Amino acid sequence: MKKYLLLPALLISTLIYAQIPEDVLRFSYYPQNGTARSLAIGGAMGSLGGDINAIFVNPAGLGNYKTGEFVFTPGFLMNNNKVIFRGTQNKNNKTNFAIGPIGFVYGFGDRYNNKKSQAVSLAITQTANYNNSIQYNGLNNLSSFSEQWAEQVAKSNQTLDDALNNPAFAYGAAPALYTYLVDTFRVNGNVQVKGLPENILDAGQALRQKNIIDTKGAQYEVAFGYAMNRNDKFQFGFTVGIPIMNYSSTSTFTESDTSSNKSNGFDSFTYTDDYTTSGAGVNLKLGLIYKPTEHIRLGFAVHTPTYMVSLKDKRSSSLTANTENYNGVQTVTSETFTNGQPGESKYSMLTPLKVMVSGSYVLREIADVRKQKGFITADIEYVDHHGSNFYSGNEAPTADEKIYYKSLNSVIKDQYKGNFNFRLGGELKFNTVMARLGFAYYTNPYKDAALKANRTLVSGGLGYRHKGFFIDLTYIYSINKDVSFPYRLEDRANTFATINDQRGNIVTSIGFKF
Repeated sequence: MKKYLLLPALLISTLIYAQIPEDVLRFSYYPQNGTARSLAIGGAMGSLGGDINAIFVNPAGLGNYKTGEFVFTPGFLMNNNKVIFRGTQNKNNKTNFAIGPIGFVYGFGDRYNNKKSQAVSLAITQTANYNNSIQYNGLNNLSSFSEQWAEQVAKSNQTLDDALNNPAFAYGAAPALYTYLVDTFRVNGNVQVKGLPENILDAGQALRQKNIIDTKGAQYEVAFGYAMNRNDKFQFGFTVGIPIMNYSSTSTFTESDTSSNKSNGFDSFTYTDDYTTSGAGVNLKLGLIYKPTEHIRLGFAVHTPTYMVSLKDKRSSSLTANTENYNGVQTVTSETFTNGQPGESKYSMLTPLKVMVSGSYVLREIADVRKQKGFITADIEYVDHHGSNFYSGNEAPTADEKIYYKSLNSVIKDQYKGNFNFRLGGELKFNTVMARLGFAYYTNPYKDAALKANRTLVSGGLGYRHKGFFIDLTYIYSINKDVSFPYRLEDRANTFATINDQRGNIVTSIGFKF
């Protein structure tokens, strides 16, 4: 297995620069959200249209509209997390509310040609919901959380006093030195920087490790879309999107001695890290739908990388360490080393490019859409995760900033790859009632096959349409597999937890035509 190294610049510069490789997936690796109708068919909307969610998938689909429509989509999420860490299984639950597309579409025809039309749309949706809680614990006889801080000090070639006064160490190494959780020791005649928990490992014993990660917030997107329909054969469209990020996390990591020795210099420590990200950006979606026959629709769409223009991170942390007879119990916060203020960093980011091809077969499609019997549809999407990049938010970045972001982007390209996502669904229509089924599979974005990450969604729903009013109800069951690194070391393979998140999602869309 790869070691997943964080370059020295990433290990040291934790005050000014809080970005980490995992931020890539937070911005890009999430299932397609949408209306209850689109989710019921697996999110496969790339070649269909006739749904407001086309504005976020393939805006050419707005070209199907020749009248107006307003839609509102509330949802309810139920997370059931199962996490395995060091052979120990942990479970916990989290429920919360969510929203899908809210907005309107207005279509209008050409008075001289009834096979030509245009449409405009304005909508907002929640592209990602971060409200969750993940907990895991287990016995680790390989490494200690404190070793990352010892590495920071050792590789800086600074004295302990200089390291204590280095603001770049405010969120780890400095508090660890302050509480004497990390110190210098003479080993075989050489002075080494070590964490006190390493003495437990050197004695052949294990450390009890526990991590609780509570996340909140969501990513939203406000979108304006336009589409044109030509001769009911070609549809073209574009969307200008404004994503808005609001994310916060609190992680609490506890490490403790499992031995009964009360005089070996270490009992336990608890490290709490509070982190928030906020900001906004802009993107463009371009789409085409072609109908070679009455029954077949083919779609193609490109989502440009989102340019997150103004992202801001805030961070604060605290450390309580009990080193028994070595230095007793000490507590310190990061603000001790940052003049009483939380750390802040401003930066920009490019998220991955997305490309989608789609196809649909419509059953008995004729001019009178009331006599359609249903459809089957599929999307194949490629997401270029390793193409993500971070940049300094300063007009004139310093040399250290340039080195940092170059190192971070290099790690991203080394750790991630492009992945394919597949969505499939269908609908049967019984006069005013519709029945729908769907399936979606999102493949692994990690280069290393040892990291098992994917998302599988199975969905089903019902719809009712009559005299301009419609209501849809859908249930989506998803299994999300991922990994969580509690910490990263530069000189050895890192341990990680495997996450199996089973999520239930109930979604309703209510709308009317005008």
